[in-house]
Amino acid sequence: MQHILRAVPALLAAALALSAQTRMVKPTDFPNPYRLVEWPTLPKTMNGGRWGEVIRVRVHGDGNIWVFHRCFGTVPPGHATCLGHGNADPPILQFNPAGKLLKSLGVGLFAYPHGFTVDEQGNLWTSDVNDEATVLGMSAKNAAGQIRGQEVLKLSPEGKVLMTLGKMGVAGNGHDTFDRPTGIAIAPNGDIFVTDGHSPTKFKTGRVVKFSKDGKFIKEWGSLGPAPGDFDEPHDIFIGGSQNRVYVADRKNSRIQVFDQDGKFIAAWKQLGQPSSVYVSKDDTIYVGTAFPDAKAKKGLIRGISVGSAKDGSLKYFIPDPADPDKLDVGTTASGIAVDAEGSIYAADVAAHNLRKYVKVK
Repeated sequence: MQHILRAVPALLAAALALSAQTRMVKPTDFPNPYRLVEWPTLPKTMNGGRWGEVIRVRVHGDGNIWVFHRCFGTVPPGHATCLGHGNADPPILQFNPAGKLLKSLGVGLFAYPHGFTVDEQGNLWTSDVNDEATVLGMSAKNAAGQIRGQEVLKLSPEGKVLMTLGKMGVAGNGHDTFDRPTGIAIAPNGDIFVTDGHSPTKFKTGRVVKFSKDGKFIKEWGSLGPAPGDFDEPHDIFIGGSQNRVYVADRKNSRIQVFDQDGKFIAAWKQLGQPSSVYVSKDDTIYVGTAFPDAKAKKGLIRGISVGSAKDGSLKYFIPDPADPDKLDVGTTASGIAVDAEGSIYAADVAAHNLRKYVKVK
């Protein structure tokens, strides 16, 4: 009996320690050393200088910023279409670091812009997740009679189509078809990685597909589900950090998954929230456009940008979303994220119709 009594304090201390370790820490408990700044300035000739749904943003090695957006569209909310928009509403824009518009391109190529990245040579990689023949009463067919969507396009910096992956307008989960491809990442050796399976899909798809630099299928991994290495709406993908690992924003599973470039599972991190976008810098900092459940928050979610370690997934900073959720038609903001050489963060907002820039306070 005495042995049991003597053991009680130790057991209680262990229980309290375990409780502290497993207590859900709010993201807003973490500091925010970032300041929102005004950037960029859209010409008044473009939609009166107002953004629509902005889906992705990337910073090239030359410092210029590329933006992929839905032709200033806002309907249908959350997946605005580029159909019906003319030459004044190009979906791809290039800005210099000061926010001056340098270039615009991509008119007529997309119905539902989604995935986007820029490779080291400055080529643009895009995806279109449209799977409908008609959107808002408008035909999704191009001049050749093909339904726009279900493909990945490689474009030159001038907008010339250099390569097509997938079959335009054809849904599938084979080696040459996609089921709503969401994101693209390019490895240093040129290998191409595509996340496939934007909900709702036709073939219950959740996977990463890997191609060689010339577009030949190499392998795929993952299926729809919650197990390690599986996915439920893999919404974004990035290759980066000191080890050039593959980071996937596995949105509906509320985790970032980490792999090597052969698809070997390394880790799954839930502490960064429900991710829509992911970026990893050379110094192994991970940036995630995300949301955390909170019953006391508006619409039950705290939205923002998580900043932490790409080595162990630990959260270091949290930037709360400035948008009022009650004024948004859909919930997702920071659907795209990028960081420049100065450490400034760019966030592409689908719901808030904005492109944000943050600088770190010194």
